[in-house]
Amino acid sequence: MRSKSLILILIIALFSGCSYNSEDDLTEQVIIDNFVTYETNIKPIIDNNCIVCHNNPPVNGAPMSLTTFSNVVEAVENRNLIGRISATDGSVMPAGGPRLPQSLIDLVIQWVEEGLMEN
Repeated sequence: MRSKSLILILIIALFSGCSYNSEDDLTEQVIIDNFVTYETNIKPIIDNNCIVCHNNPPVNGAPMSLTTFSNVVEAVENRNLIGRISATDGSVMPAGGPRLPQSLIDLVIQWVEEGLMEN
């Protein structure tokens, strides 16, 4: 009886120590108290993740430049930028992946929803 109790305690301890962490749990949540602006919040995302191909002129088959505010606004409004960075299939951006962290995608979406403010 004592060995059954010991085994039960070990099984409970084993399963209570397990956890599941998704990629979103492991990335820092970005909280912005003020409005999201291009210069402060979006440009650094573009510069760190997109400019490698979307420079001026674009390289590696990129269809447009994302080096200016107006370039990025045009890409949001006419070239499905949100859909491209949100994709989970073969068209993941940045090209070749990995996909941007969801917290950065959410920040771009917030920027769009708040009216694409520049400064």
